[in-house]
Amino acid sequence: MNAGVLALNGDPMSWEPLSPLLLLDRAAAAFAGRPAVVAGAQSLTYGEFRDCSFKLAGAVRGLGAERGDRVAVLAHNTPMLLAAHYAVPAAAAVLVALNTRLKPAELAAILDHAGARLLLCDSELEAPAQAAAAIADTHIRVVVDAGEEGELAKLTMASQPLREQVRDERDLLSLNYTSGTTGDPKGVMYHHRGAFLQSIAMAFHARLGTDTAYLWTLPMFHCNGWCFTWAVTAAGGTHVCLPKVEPAEIWRLIREEGISHLCAAPTVLSMIAHHPDAGAKPLPRRLRVCTGGAPPSPSLIARLDGLGLDVTHLYGLTESFGPIVICEPQPEWSSADPEELSRLVARQGVGNVIAVPPRVIGSDGKDVPSDGKTLGEIALRGNDVMLGYYRAPELTQEAAPDGWFRTGDLAVRHADGYIEIRDRSKDVIISGGENIASVEIEQALASHPAVIEVAVVAAPDPHWGEVPVAYVTLQSNVEVQPEELIAHVKARLAGFKVPKRIIFGELPRTSTGKIMKYELRGRLKATAGTADDGAASTTKLGRG
Repeated sequence: MNAGVLALNGDPMSWEPLSPLLLLDRAAAAFAGRPAVVAGAQSLTYGEFRDCSFKLAGAVRGLGAERGDRVAVLAHNTPMLLAAHYAVPAAAAVLVALNTRLKPAELAAILDHAGARLLLCDSELEAPAQAAAAIADTHIRVVVDAGEEGELAKLTMASQPLREQVRDERDLLSLNYTSGTTGDPKGVMYHHRGAFLQSIAMAFHARLGTDTAYLWTLPMFHCNGWCFTWAVTAAGGTHVCLPKVEPAEIWRLIREEGISHLCAAPTVLSMIAHHPDAGAKPLPRRLRVCTGGAPPSPSLIARLDGLGLDVTHLYGLTESFGPIVICEPQPEWSSADPEELSRLVARQGVGNVIAVPPRVIGSDGKDVPSDGKTLGEIALRGNDVMLGYYRAPELTQEAAPDGWFRTGDLAVRHADGYIEIRDRSKDVIISGGENIASVEIEQALASHPAVIEVAVVAAPDPHWGEVPVAYVTLQSNVEVQPEELIAHVKARLAGFKVPKRIIFGELPRTSTGKIMKYELRGRLKATAGTADDGAASTTKLGRG
Protein backbone atom coordinates (compact mmCIF):
# COMPACT_ATOMS: atom_id res chain seq x y z
CA MET A 1 0.00 0.00 0.00
CA ASN A 2 1.23 3.50 -0.82
CA ALA A 3 2.40 5.10 2.44
CA GLY A 4 0.97 8.40 1.20
CA VAL A 5 -2.57 7.21 1.87
CA LEU A 6 -1.91 6.38 5.50
CA ALA A 7 -2.89 8.67 8.33
CA LEU A 8 -0.25 9.67 10.89
CA ASN A 9 -1.37 6.97 13.32
CA GLY A 10 -0.94 4.26 10.72
CA ASP A 11 -4.64 3.85 9.90
CA PRO A 12 -5.93 4.34 6.34
CA MET A 13 -7.25 7.83 5.75
CA SER A 14 -10.47 6.29 4.46
CA TRP A 15 -11.51 4.75 7.77
CA GLU A 16 -12.76 6.08 11.11
CA PRO A 17 -14.40 3.95 13.82
CA LEU A 18 -18.13 4.61 13.80
CA SER A 19 -19.63 5.70 17.12
CA PRO A 20 -22.65 7.71 18.33
CA LEU A 21 -20.11 10.13 19.82
CA LEU A 22 -19.45 11.36 16.29
CA LEU A 23 -23.08 12.48 16.08
CA LEU A 24 -22.73 14.79 19.07
CA ASP A 25 -19.41 16.12 17.74
CA ARG A 26 -21.11 17.06 14.48
CA ALA A 27 -24.23 18.50 16.09
CA ALA A 28 -22.13 20.75 18.34
CA ALA A 29 -20.15 21.93 15.32
CA ALA A 30 -23.12 22.45 12.99
CA PHE A 31 -25.85 23.49 15.44
CA ALA A 32 -23.94 24.94 18.39
CA GLY A 33 -26.54 27.63 19.10
CA ARG A 34 -29.65 25.57 18.36
CA PRO A 35 -31.77 24.00 21.14
CA ALA A 36 -30.66 20.47 21.98
CA VAL A 37 -32.47 19.63 25.22
CA VAL A 38 -35.59 21.03 26.86
CA ALA A 39 -36.84 19.85 30.25
CA GLY A 40 -39.45 22.13 31.76
CA ALA A 41 -37.76 25.49 32.30
CA GLN A 42 -34.29 24.03 31.63
CA SER A 43 -32.80 24.21 28.15
CA LEU A 44 -29.40 23.56 26.59
CA THR A 45 -28.00 24.38 23.17
CA TYR A 46 -25.98 21.77 21.33
CA GLY A 47 -22.77 23.55 22.25
CA GLU A 48 -23.77 23.51 25.92
CA PHE A 49 -25.02 19.93 25.76
CA ARG A 50 -21.72 18.66 24.33
CA ASP A 51 -19.75 20.51 27.01
CA CYS A 52 -22.05 19.19 29.73
CA SER A 53 -21.85 15.62 28.43
CA PHE A 54 -18.06 15.54 28.20
CA LYS A 55 -17.63 17.19 31.60
CA LEU A 56 -19.89 14.43 32.94
CA ALA A 57 -17.51 11.99 31.24
CA GLY A 58 -14.69 13.59 33.21
CA ALA A 59 -16.70 13.14 36.40
CA VAL A 60 -17.33 9.47 35.58
CA ARG A 61 -13.58 8.95 35.13
CA GLY A 62 -12.93 10.83 38.35
CA LEU A 63 -15.31 8.50 40.17
CA GLY A 64 -13.09 5.60 39.19
CA ALA A 65 -14.62 4.26 35.97
CA GLU A 66 -11.86 3.13 33.63
CA ARG A 67 -11.98 1.87 30.06
CA GLY A 68 -14.45 -1.02 29.76
CA ASP A 69 -15.98 -0.56 33.23
CA ARG A 70 -19.76 -0.72 33.45
CA VAL A 71 -21.53 2.44 34.64
CA ALA A 72 -25.19 2.03 35.59
CA VAL A 73 -27.78 4.81 35.48
CA LEU A 74 -31.20 4.73 37.16
CA ALA A 75 -33.16 7.73 35.96
CA HIS A 76 -36.38 8.83 34.35
CA ASN A 77 -36.26 10.56 30.96
CA THR A 78 -34.08 13.40 32.25
CA PRO A 79 -31.23 15.47 30.76
CA MET A 80 -28.82 13.51 32.98
CA LEU A 81 -29.77 10.16 31.47
CA LEU A 82 -29.62 11.65 27.97
CA ALA A 83 -26.16 13.12 28.66
CA ALA A 84 -25.02 9.76 30.07
CA HIS A 85 -25.60 8.22 26.63
CA TYR A 86 -22.63 10.33 25.49
CA ALA A 87 -20.69 10.80 28.73
CA VAL A 88 -20.25 7.13 29.62
CA PRO A 89 -18.88 6.08 26.19
CA ALA A 90 -16.81 9.29 26.08
CA ALA A 91 -15.14 7.97 29.24
CA ALA A 92 -14.57 4.67 27.34
CA ALA A 93 -16.92 2.94 29.79
CA VAL A 94 -20.04 0.85 29.13
CA LEU A 95 -23.51 2.30 29.77
CA VAL A 96 -26.07 0.20 31.66
CA ALA A 97 -29.37 2.12 31.65
CA LEU A 98 -31.58 0.50 34.27
CA ASN A 99 -35.32 -0.01 34.12
CA THR A 100 -36.89 2.44 36.57
CA ARG A 101 -39.81 0.10 37.27
CA LEU A 102 -37.73 -2.72 38.72
CA LYS A 103 -37.60 -3.57 42.40
CA PRO A 104 -34.30 -3.19 44.35
CA ALA A 105 -33.64 -6.95 44.30
CA GLU A 106 -34.08 -7.02 40.52
CA LEU A 107 -31.81 -4.01 40.10
CA ALA A 108 -29.19 -5.60 42.34
CA ALA A 109 -29.19 -8.78 40.24
CA ILE A 110 -28.51 -6.73 37.10
CA LEU A 111 -25.79 -4.68 38.81
CA ASP A 112 -24.08 -7.88 39.91
CA HIS A 113 -24.37 -9.53 36.52
CA ALA A 114 -23.04 -6.43 34.74
CA GLY A 115 -20.26 -6.01 37.29
CA ALA A 116 -21.08 -2.32 37.76
CA ARG A 117 -19.26 -0.42 40.53
CA LEU A 118 -20.80 3.00 39.87
CA LEU A 119 -24.51 3.91 39.85
CA LEU A 120 -25.80 7.36 38.88
CA CYS A 121 -29.41 8.05 39.82
CA ASP A 122 -32.19 10.63 39.93
CA SER A 123 -32.95 12.09 43.34
CA GLU A 124 -36.48 10.66 42.95
CA LEU A 125 -35.00 7.19 42.59
CA GLU A 126 -32.33 7.43 45.26
CA ALA A 127 -34.21 5.10 47.63
CA PRO A 128 -34.37 2.09 45.27
CA ALA A 129 -30.84 2.85 44.05
CA GLN A 130 -29.43 2.79 47.58
CA ALA A 131 -31.47 -0.30 48.42
CA ALA A 132 -30.17 -2.11 45.34
CA ALA A 133 -26.58 -1.13 46.14
CA ALA A 134 -27.02 -2.46 49.68
CA ILE A 135 -28.27 -5.81 48.36
CA ALA A 136 -25.64 -6.19 45.62
CA ASP A 137 -22.74 -8.56 46.20
CA THR A 138 -20.09 -5.97 45.35
CA HIS A 139 -19.53 -2.44 46.65
CA ILE A 140 -21.32 0.06 44.43
CA ARG A 141 -20.93 3.80 44.75
CA VAL A 142 -24.23 5.66 44.31
CA VAL A 143 -24.05 9.26 43.09
CA VAL A 144 -27.27 11.27 43.07
CA ASP A 145 -28.39 13.83 40.48
CA ALA A 146 -30.15 16.37 42.71
CA GLY A 147 -29.95 19.61 40.74
CA GLU A 148 -27.21 22.23 40.73
CA GLU A 149 -26.43 21.73 44.41
CA GLY A 150 -26.35 17.94 44.19
CA GLU A 151 -23.24 15.77 44.33
CA LEU A 152 -23.26 14.79 40.67
CA ALA A 153 -23.63 18.38 39.45
CA LYS A 154 -20.77 19.57 41.68
CA LEU A 155 -18.49 16.76 40.52
CA THR A 156 -19.35 17.51 36.88
CA MET A 157 -18.70 21.24 37.19
CA ALA A 158 -15.32 20.56 38.83
CA SER A 159 -14.23 18.06 36.14
CA GLN A 160 -12.28 18.62 32.96
CA PRO A 161 -14.03 17.55 29.74
CA LEU A 162 -13.13 14.06 28.60
CA ARG A 163 -13.64 12.61 25.14
CA GLU A 164 -11.80 9.32 24.66
CA GLN A 165 -11.29 8.08 21.13
CA VAL A 166 -13.04 4.87 20.14
CA ARG A 167 -10.40 2.25 19.37
CA ASP A 168 -12.65 -0.37 17.78
CA GLU A 169 -16.13 0.36 16.48
CA ARG A 170 -17.24 -3.09 17.65
CA ASP A 171 -16.20 -2.35 21.22
CA LEU A 172 -18.92 -2.71 23.83
CA LEU A 173 -20.99 0.49 24.05
CA SER A 174 -23.88 -0.49 26.31
CA LEU A 175 -25.60 -3.38 28.04
CA ASN A 176 -29.37 -3.53 27.73
CA TYR A 177 -31.17 -6.05 29.89
CA THR A 178 -34.21 -7.85 28.55
CA SER A 179 -37.45 -7.72 30.50
CA GLY A 180 -37.20 -11.35 31.54
CA THR A 181 -40.62 -12.49 30.28
CA THR A 182 -39.15 -15.87 29.29
CA GLY A 183 -36.61 -16.29 32.10
CA ASP A 184 -33.91 -14.31 33.85
CA PRO A 185 -33.03 -10.95 32.22
CA LYS A 186 -30.18 -11.25 29.72
CA GLY A 187 -27.55 -8.58 29.10
CA VAL A 188 -27.66 -7.66 25.42
CA MET A 189 -24.35 -6.27 24.16
CA TYR A 190 -24.51 -3.20 21.87
CA HIS A 191 -21.48 -2.02 19.93
CA HIS A 192 -20.55 1.46 18.70
CA ARG A 193 -20.94 0.61 15.01
CA GLY A 194 -24.43 -0.83 15.41
CA ALA A 195 -25.66 2.10 17.50
CA PHE A 196 -24.28 4.63 15.01
CA LEU A 197 -25.87 2.96 12.00
CA GLN A 198 -29.16 2.29 13.77
CA SER A 199 -29.34 5.95 14.79
CA ILE A 200 -28.90 7.03 11.18
CA ALA A 201 -31.63 4.58 10.15
CA MET A 202 -34.05 5.94 12.77
CA ALA A 203 -33.34 9.54 11.76
CA PHE A 204 -33.97 8.62 8.14
CA HIS A 205 -37.17 6.63 8.61
CA ALA A 206 -38.72 8.99 11.18
CA ARG A 207 -37.89 11.97 8.93
CA LEU A 208 -36.06 13.80 11.71
CA GLY A 209 -34.57 17.23 10.99
CA THR A 210 -33.50 20.50 12.55
CA ASP A 211 -37.18 21.42 12.98
CA THR A 212 -37.85 18.23 14.97
CA ALA A 213 -39.18 18.54 18.51
CA TYR A 214 -39.00 14.97 19.78
CA LEU A 215 -41.05 14.15 22.88
CA TRP A 216 -39.54 11.46 25.11
CA THR A 217 -42.58 9.29 25.77
CA LEU A 218 -40.49 6.14 25.19
CA PRO A 219 -38.23 5.20 28.13
CA MET A 220 -34.60 6.01 27.35
CA PHE A 221 -33.60 2.88 29.26
CA HIS A 222 -35.45 0.70 26.73
CA CYS A 223 -32.98 -0.26 23.97
CA ASN A 224 -31.34 3.12 24.59
CA GLY A 225 -34.61 4.70 23.51
CA TRP A 226 -34.59 2.68 20.27
CA CYS A 227 -31.38 4.65 19.53
CA PHE A 228 -33.35 7.91 19.27
CA THR A 229 -31.11 9.18 22.09
CA TRP A 230 -28.53 9.50 19.32
CA ALA A 231 -30.80 9.80 16.24
CA VAL A 232 -32.39 13.10 17.29
CA THR A 233 -28.92 14.52 17.88
CA ALA A 234 -27.79 13.31 14.45
CA ALA A 235 -30.58 15.38 12.90
CA GLY A 236 -29.96 18.46 15.04
CA GLY A 237 -33.47 18.19 16.50
CA THR A 238 -34.61 19.06 20.01
CA HIS A 239 -34.96 16.45 22.77
CA VAL A 240 -38.02 17.32 24.90
CA CYS A 241 -37.65 15.32 28.12
CA LEU A 242 -40.76 13.89 29.77
CA PRO A 243 -40.03 12.12 33.08
CA LYS A 244 -43.41 10.39 33.30
CA VAL A 245 -46.05 9.36 30.77
CA GLU A 246 -49.12 11.46 31.52
CA PRO A 247 -51.59 11.73 28.62
CA ALA A 248 -52.86 15.19 29.61
CA GLU A 249 -49.29 16.55 29.71
CA ILE A 250 -48.48 14.85 26.41
CA TRP A 251 -51.40 16.55 24.70
CA ARG A 252 -50.43 19.90 26.24
CA LEU A 253 -46.87 19.62 24.97
CA ILE A 254 -48.02 18.51 21.52
CA ARG A 255 -50.26 21.55 21.19
CA GLU A 256 -48.20 24.18 23.01
CA GLU A 257 -44.57 23.18 22.46
CA GLY A 258 -44.68 22.23 18.79
CA ILE A 259 -43.95 18.54 19.27
CA SER A 260 -43.39 16.92 15.88
CA HIS A 261 -42.32 13.34 16.76
CA LEU A 262 -42.67 10.74 19.44
CA CYS A 263 -42.25 6.99 19.90
CA ALA A 264 -44.39 4.79 22.09
CA ALA A 265 -45.68 1.27 22.54
CA PRO A 266 -49.29 0.64 21.44
CA THR A 267 -50.30 0.63 25.11
CA VAL A 268 -49.20 4.26 25.52
CA LEU A 269 -50.75 5.25 22.20
CA SER A 270 -54.03 3.73 23.36
CA MET A 271 -53.85 5.84 26.54
CA ILE A 272 -53.25 8.94 24.43
CA ALA A 273 -55.94 8.13 21.87
CA HIS A 274 -58.66 7.54 24.46
CA HIS A 275 -57.82 10.46 26.74
CA PRO A 276 -60.49 13.22 27.00
CA ASP A 277 -58.00 15.79 25.64
CA ALA A 278 -57.46 13.78 22.45
CA GLY A 279 -60.07 15.57 20.38
CA ALA A 280 -60.17 18.85 22.30
CA LYS A 281 -58.90 20.91 19.36
CA PRO A 282 -56.99 20.33 16.12
CA LEU A 283 -53.22 19.90 16.23
CA PRO A 284 -50.99 22.69 14.91
CA ARG A 285 -49.43 20.11 12.56
CA ARG A 286 -49.67 16.38 12.00
CA LEU A 287 -47.53 14.37 14.36
CA ARG A 288 -45.16 11.58 13.27
CA VAL A 289 -45.44 8.60 15.61
CA CYS A 290 -43.35 5.44 15.64
CA THR A 291 -44.75 2.44 17.49
CA GLY A 292 -43.51 -1.03 18.27
CA GLY A 293 -43.20 -3.58 21.05
CA ALA A 294 -46.46 -5.26 20.05
CA PRO A 295 -48.53 -5.24 16.88
CA PRO A 296 -50.86 -2.20 16.95
CA SER A 297 -54.42 -3.01 15.97
CA PRO A 298 -55.71 -1.52 12.70
CA SER A 299 -58.51 0.13 14.69
CA LEU A 300 -56.01 1.97 16.92
CA ILE A 301 -54.05 3.15 13.88
CA ALA A 302 -57.27 4.42 12.28
CA ARG A 303 -58.27 6.26 15.47
CA LEU A 304 -54.87 7.96 15.74
CA ASP A 305 -54.98 8.96 12.10
CA GLY A 306 -58.27 10.74 12.75
CA LEU A 307 -56.62 12.65 15.60
CA GLY A 308 -53.80 13.90 13.37
CA LEU A 309 -51.13 11.30 14.20
CA ASP A 310 -49.33 9.55 11.34
CA VAL A 311 -48.28 6.15 12.69
CA THR A 312 -45.31 4.17 11.40
CA HIS A 313 -45.14 0.61 12.65
CA LEU A 314 -41.69 -0.65 13.63
CA TYR A 315 -40.57 -4.09 14.73
CA GLY A 316 -37.53 -5.15 16.64
CA LEU A 317 -36.15 -6.53 19.87
CA THR A 318 -33.60 -5.57 22.47
CA GLU A 319 -31.24 -7.86 20.55
CA SER A 320 -31.62 -5.74 17.38
CA PHE A 321 -30.95 -2.25 18.78
CA GLY A 322 -34.71 -1.71 18.75
CA PRO A 323 -36.50 -1.34 15.39
CA ILE A 324 -34.88 -3.39 12.64
CA VAL A 325 -38.01 -3.76 10.50
CA ILE A 326 -40.25 -0.91 9.34
CA CYS A 327 -43.63 -0.87 7.67
CA GLU A 328 -42.41 1.42 4.91
CA PRO A 329 -45.45 3.29 3.50
CA GLN A 330 -45.92 3.02 -0.24
CA PRO A 331 -47.35 5.86 -2.38
CA GLU A 332 -49.87 3.45 -3.93
CA TRP A 333 -51.45 2.88 -0.52
CA SER A 334 -52.94 6.37 -0.59
CA SER A 335 -55.75 5.11 -2.82
CA ALA A 336 -56.70 2.31 -0.41
CA ASP A 337 -59.87 2.62 1.63
CA PRO A 338 -59.34 3.40 5.35
CA GLU A 339 -59.91 -0.17 6.50
CA GLU A 340 -57.48 -1.62 3.97
CA LEU A 341 -54.90 1.11 4.70
CA SER A 342 -55.06 0.38 8.43
CA ARG A 343 -54.49 -3.30 7.70
CA LEU A 344 -51.48 -2.57 5.49
CA VAL A 345 -49.75 -0.25 7.97
CA ALA A 346 -50.33 -2.66 10.88
CA ARG A 347 -47.92 -5.14 9.31
CA GLN A 348 -44.31 -5.26 10.47
CA GLY A 349 -42.80 -4.55 7.04
CA VAL A 350 -39.31 -4.81 5.58
CA GLY A 351 -35.77 -4.33 6.89
CA ASN A 352 -34.76 -0.78 7.78
CA VAL A 353 -32.34 1.10 5.57
CA ILE A 354 -29.16 -0.32 7.17
CA ALA A 355 -30.46 -3.81 7.99
CA VAL A 356 -29.75 -7.10 6.28
CA PRO A 357 -33.13 -8.19 4.85
CA PRO A 358 -34.86 -10.28 7.53
CA ARG A 359 -35.80 -13.85 6.77
CA VAL A 360 -38.90 -15.87 7.65
CA ILE A 361 -37.77 -19.48 7.92
CA GLY A 362 -39.59 -22.76 8.36
CA SER A 363 -38.65 -25.66 10.61
CA ASP A 364 -36.43 -26.95 7.80
CA GLY A 365 -34.32 -23.78 7.93
CA LYS A 366 -35.48 -22.62 4.49
CA ASP A 367 -37.32 -19.41 3.67
CA VAL A 368 -41.09 -19.75 3.55
CA PRO A 369 -42.91 -18.77 0.33
CA SER A 370 -44.23 -15.21 0.05
CA ASP A 371 -47.85 -16.29 0.07
CA GLY A 372 -49.12 -14.50 3.18
CA LYS A 373 -50.10 -17.88 4.64
CA THR A 374 -47.09 -20.07 5.39
CA LEU A 375 -45.89 -19.55 8.92
CA GLY A 376 -42.20 -19.27 9.83
CA GLU A 377 -39.89 -17.69 12.39
CA ILE A 378 -38.29 -14.28 11.83
CA ALA A 379 -34.48 -14.53 11.73
CA LEU A 380 -32.05 -11.59 11.77
CA ARG A 381 -28.38 -10.78 11.26
CA GLY A 382 -26.33 -7.72 10.37
CA ASN A 383 -24.88 -4.50 11.76
CA ASP A 384 -27.87 -3.77 13.97
CA VAL A 385 -27.89 -7.13 15.73
CA MET A 386 -26.22 -7.58 19.12
CA LEU A 387 -22.72 -8.85 19.71
CA GLY A 388 -24.33 -11.49 21.92
CA TYR A 389 -25.51 -12.03 25.48
CA TYR A 390 -23.10 -10.77 28.12
CA ARG A 391 -21.33 -13.56 30.00
CA ALA A 392 -23.62 -16.14 28.34
CA PRO A 393 -21.97 -17.56 25.19
CA GLU A 394 -24.13 -20.68 25.38
CA LEU A 395 -27.32 -18.57 25.18
CA THR A 396 -25.86 -16.64 22.24
CA GLN A 397 -25.10 -19.86 20.38
CA GLU A 398 -28.58 -21.19 21.11
CA ALA A 399 -30.21 -18.00 19.82
CA ALA A 400 -28.12 -17.91 16.62
CA PRO A 401 -27.11 -21.49 15.79
CA ASP A 402 -26.21 -20.68 12.18
CA GLY A 403 -25.38 -16.97 12.38
CA TRP A 404 -29.03 -15.94 12.12
CA PHE A 405 -30.66 -14.75 15.34
CA ARG A 406 -33.96 -16.53 15.99
CA THR A 407 -36.47 -14.02 17.33
CA GLY A 408 -39.18 -16.43 18.49
CA ASP A 409 -41.73 -14.41 16.51
CA LEU A 410 -43.84 -16.32 14.01
CA ALA A 411 -44.79 -14.49 10.82
CA VAL A 412 -45.82 -14.78 7.20
CA ARG A 413 -44.29 -12.97 4.24
CA HIS A 414 -46.69 -11.35 1.81
CA ALA A 415 -46.28 -11.17 -1.96
CA ASP A 416 -44.98 -7.59 -1.66
CA GLY A 417 -42.19 -8.81 0.63
CA TYR A 418 -43.69 -7.36 3.81
CA ILE A 419 -43.56 -9.43 6.97
CA GLU A 420 -46.57 -9.77 9.24
CA ILE A 421 -46.30 -11.30 12.69
CA ARG A 422 -48.93 -13.85 13.56
CA ASP A 423 -47.69 -14.70 17.04
CA ARG A 424 -44.84 -15.39 19.41
CA SER A 425 -43.92 -19.06 19.10
CA LYS A 426 -44.87 -19.62 22.74
CA ASP A 427 -48.22 -17.83 22.30
CA VAL A 428 -49.63 -19.98 19.49
CA ILE A 429 -52.79 -21.77 20.63
CA ILE A 430 -53.13 -25.36 19.44
CA SER A 431 -56.77 -26.32 19.66
CA GLY A 432 -57.96 -29.66 18.36
CA GLY A 433 -54.90 -29.85 16.13
CA GLU A 434 -55.51 -26.36 14.68
CA ASN A 435 -52.90 -23.63 15.16
CA ILE A 436 -54.57 -20.36 16.22
CA ALA A 437 -52.72 -17.03 16.19
CA SER A 438 -53.61 -15.01 19.27
CA VAL A 439 -52.76 -11.77 17.43
CA GLU A 440 -55.50 -12.42 14.88
CA ILE A 441 -58.13 -12.75 17.61
CA GLU A 442 -56.75 -9.72 19.45
CA GLN A 443 -57.08 -7.55 16.37
CA ALA A 444 -60.64 -8.75 15.78
CA LEU A 445 -61.61 -7.85 19.36
CA ALA A 446 -59.74 -4.53 19.25
CA SER A 447 -61.87 -3.46 16.29
CA HIS A 448 -64.88 -3.23 18.64
CA PRO A 449 -65.36 0.43 19.67
CA ALA A 450 -65.69 -0.42 23.37
CA VAL A 451 -62.34 -2.23 23.58
CA ILE A 452 -59.12 -0.46 24.54
CA GLU A 453 -56.79 -3.43 24.94
CA VAL A 454 -56.95 -7.19 24.69
CA ALA A 455 -54.71 -10.18 25.28
CA VAL A 456 -55.63 -13.68 24.10
CA VAL A 457 -54.02 -16.75 25.64
CA ALA A 458 -54.53 -20.51 25.70
CA ALA A 459 -56.57 -22.14 28.43
CA PRO A 460 -56.38 -25.88 29.16
CA ASP A 461 -59.35 -27.82 27.82
CA PRO A 462 -60.00 -31.54 28.43
CA HIS A 463 -61.42 -32.08 24.96
CA TRP A 464 -59.61 -29.68 22.63
CA GLY A 465 -56.31 -29.52 24.52
CA GLU A 466 -56.32 -25.72 24.44
CA VAL A 467 -58.92 -23.07 23.68
CA PRO A 468 -58.53 -19.28 23.30
CA VAL A 469 -59.54 -17.02 26.19
CA ALA A 470 -59.53 -13.22 25.93
CA TYR A 471 -58.67 -10.73 28.65
CA VAL A 472 -60.21 -7.37 27.73
CA THR A 473 -59.91 -3.81 29.02
CA LEU A 474 -62.91 -1.63 28.13
CA GLN A 475 -63.16 2.10 27.78
CA SER A 476 -64.19 3.81 31.00
CA ASN A 477 -67.91 4.30 31.55
CA VAL A 478 -68.73 1.83 28.78
CA GLU A 479 -70.69 -1.35 29.37
CA VAL A 480 -70.69 -4.26 26.99
CA GLN A 481 -71.70 -7.86 27.53
CA PRO A 482 -69.26 -10.68 26.78
CA GLU A 483 -71.75 -12.17 24.34
CA GLU A 484 -71.57 -9.01 22.24
CA LEU A 485 -67.80 -9.31 21.89
CA ILE A 486 -68.07 -13.01 21.11
CA ALA A 487 -70.53 -12.22 18.33
CA HIS A 488 -68.23 -9.46 17.07
CA VAL A 489 -65.37 -11.92 16.67
CA LYS A 490 -67.57 -14.68 15.27
CA ALA A 491 -68.63 -12.34 12.44
CA ARG A 492 -64.98 -11.93 11.48
CA LEU A 493 -63.17 -15.21 12.17
CA ALA A 494 -63.71 -18.93 11.85
CA GLY A 495 -65.65 -20.49 14.70
CA PHE A 496 -62.71 -22.41 16.19
CA LYS A 497 -60.83 -19.11 16.63
CA VAL A 498 -63.57 -17.44 18.66
CA PRO A 499 -62.62 -16.94 22.36
CA LYS A 500 -64.39 -19.34 24.67
CA ARG A 501 -64.33 -16.88 27.54
CA ILE A 502 -64.10 -13.11 27.87
CA ILE A 503 -62.55 -11.81 31.10
CA PHE A 504 -62.78 -8.08 31.81
CA GLY A 505 -60.14 -6.18 33.80
CA GLU A 506 -56.75 -4.52 33.73
CA LEU A 507 -53.91 -6.39 32.03
CA PRO A 508 -50.73 -7.24 33.96
CA ARG A 509 -47.55 -5.74 32.51
CA THR A 510 -43.81 -6.25 32.62
CA SER A 511 -41.54 -3.46 33.76
CA THR A 512 -41.23 -2.32 30.13
CA GLY A 513 -45.01 -2.16 29.65
CA LYS A 514 -45.50 -5.42 27.77
CA ILE A 515 -48.52 -7.54 28.62
CA MET A 516 -47.51 -10.54 30.73
CA LYS A 517 -49.25 -13.32 28.87
CA TYR A 518 -47.41 -15.93 30.90
CA GLU A 519 -49.15 -14.59 34.02
CA LEU A 520 -52.53 -14.76 32.29
CA ARG A 521 -51.84 -18.34 31.24
CA GLY A 522 -50.83 -19.13 34.79
CA ARG A 523 -54.11 -17.78 36.12
CA LEU A 524 -56.06 -19.99 33.76
CA LYS A 525 -54.05 -23.09 34.64
CA ALA A 526 -54.50 -22.37 38.34
CA THR A 527 -58.27 -22.08 37.94
CA ALA A 528 -58.77 -24.83 35.36
CA GLY A 529 -62.20 -26.35 35.80
CA THR A 530 -63.67 -23.32 37.58
CA ALA A 531 -66.16 -20.96 36.02
CA ASP A 532 -64.31 -17.84 37.02
CA ASP A 533 -60.82 -16.66 37.97
CA GLY A 534 -61.92 -13.67 39.98
CA ALA A 535 -62.09 -11.26 37.06
CA ALA A 536 -64.76 -8.62 36.77
CA SER A 537 -66.88 -10.49 34.27
CA THR A 538 -66.60 -13.70 32.30
CA THR A 539 -68.47 -15.84 29.85
CA LYS A 540 -67.97 -19.51 29.07
CA LEU A 541 -69.03 -20.81 25.69
CA GLY A 542 -68.70 -23.99 23.69
CA ARG A 543 -66.47 -24.44 20.66
CA GLY A 544 -67.77 -22.51 17.65
